[in-house]
Amino acid sequence: MTIAHTLGALSVMAGALLAAQSAQAQDNTFINPDWANSAWYLGAGVGQSRATIDEPRLRASLAANGETVTGFTKDQRDTGYKLFVGRQLNQYVAVEAGYFDLGKFDFQSTTSGNGVLNGQAGFRGVNLDLLGQLPLSQRLSLLGRVGMHYTKTNTEFSGNRLLGSTNTHASERKLNAKLGLGLEYKFSEALALRGEVERYRLNDAVGNRGDADLYSVSLVYKLGRPASATPAYQPAPEVAPVVAMPAPVIEAKPAPAPVSEKVSFASEALFDFDQSTLKPQGKAALDQLLGQLTGMDLEVIVTVGHTDAVGPDAYNQKLSQHRAEAVKAYLVAQGVETNRVYTEGKGETQPVADNTSAAGRAKNRRVTVEVVGTRKVMR
Repeated sequence: MTIAHTLGALSVMAGALLAAQSAQAQDNTFINPDWANSAWYLGAGVGQSRATIDEPRLRASLAANGETVTGFTKDQRDTGYKLFVGRQLNQYVAVEAGYFDLGKFDFQSTTSGNGVLNGQAGFRGVNLDLLGQLPLSQRLSLLGRVGMHYTKTNTEFSGNRLLGSTNTHASERKLNAKLGLGLEYKFSEALALRGEVERYRLNDAVGNRGDADLYSVSLVYKLGRPASATPAYQPAPEVAPVVAMPAPVIEAKPAPAPVSEKVSFASEALFDFDQSTLKPQGKAALDQLLGQLTGMDLEVIVTVGHTDAVGPDAYNQKLSQHRAEAVKAYLVAQGVETNRVYTEGKGETQPVADNTSAAGRAKNRRVTVEVVGTRKVMR
C-alpha cells in the first residue's frame, strides 16, 4: 500500500470518528462522567522508514574476493506503518505496546566479468515503550519515548557473486532498544494527531548492526471520550441566605432576604474543546438558567471560569477568563444588565478534584455562575 493510499484511509477514519462523536453528542442528554475513567487508547500510523545500507563494507567484501565493482545502486527508503494500544498512567506518562513493519531495503551491485550481487533486508516486530508527554497547551503536547522492540529480520541475497556464502536466506530475531520524539495535537478529548520520528536499533541477520528511522503520522483514538457533550445543568443543592434581616418590631410581613444560588456547568457542556465560543447546547443551558431566575429581583451575577492543570498556567488563566466573559456576553444579550454581571478567571488554581486522573481533570474544567437576588413573595 502506498503512503498516499494509507494517508487517505487514515483521513477517512478520522472523519468517521469525528462524525460519530458529533452524533453521540446530539443524542446524549447529560454528560456521562464515566467516560473520563477510561485511560486506554488505540492508534495507527504510517510514514517513511529509512535505513543505511553499508556500501563500503559490501564493496570491500567483493574486492577481497577478487571482484571489481562496476555498479552499485541502493534503495534505503520504504513505507513503514505501526499499530499500537496504550494506557495513560497519569497526565505525563503512558505505556504503549505495538506492532510495526519498517518495510524492505535493498541493493544491486555489478562487478567485472558479468558478476551480480543483490541483497534485500526486511524488518518487522513488536515493541513496548514508555511514553512521556509534556503539555505545551490544551491541544499541543511534546512527546518522548524510550522502549524495547523484538524484531524479526529477513535477509536475502541473489546473483552469481555470493561471496562463498551458501545461505541465501537468513532470518534472525533480536531484542533491541528504540527511542522517539514527536508532537501530539488534540482535535478533541477523544481524537488526536501525532507526528513522530523513532529510531530502531537493528541487526540485519548477517552480522551487520545499525539503525533504521521511522517518520510517521498517526491517529490516536482515546476510548470512551466524547468530542463534546450536551449541557449538564447542575444547580447547587443549597440556597443560603446572604443577609439576615432583623426581626420585625411591628406586625408586618418581613421583606424577602437576598439569596445566593450557584450553578456549575462542565466546560464541555458550554464550549468545544479548547475554545471560548459558546456552542448551541451551551446557549440552551444558559437559557435554562435564565428561566430559573424568573420572578427574582436580580442584584448581581458572578461567572467564574476554571480549567484543569494541562498546559501552561498563563494559557489556562486566559482561557478561563475568556470563557467567563463569553457567558457574561450571552447573559447580557438576553437582557441582563451588563453592570450586574462580573467575571473572573481562576485558571487551574481552584481544582475540585485530582488533576492526575482523566476523571479529575474533567471535573476541574467548569464554569460556575453565582446569582444573588431576592425571590419575590407570591401573595
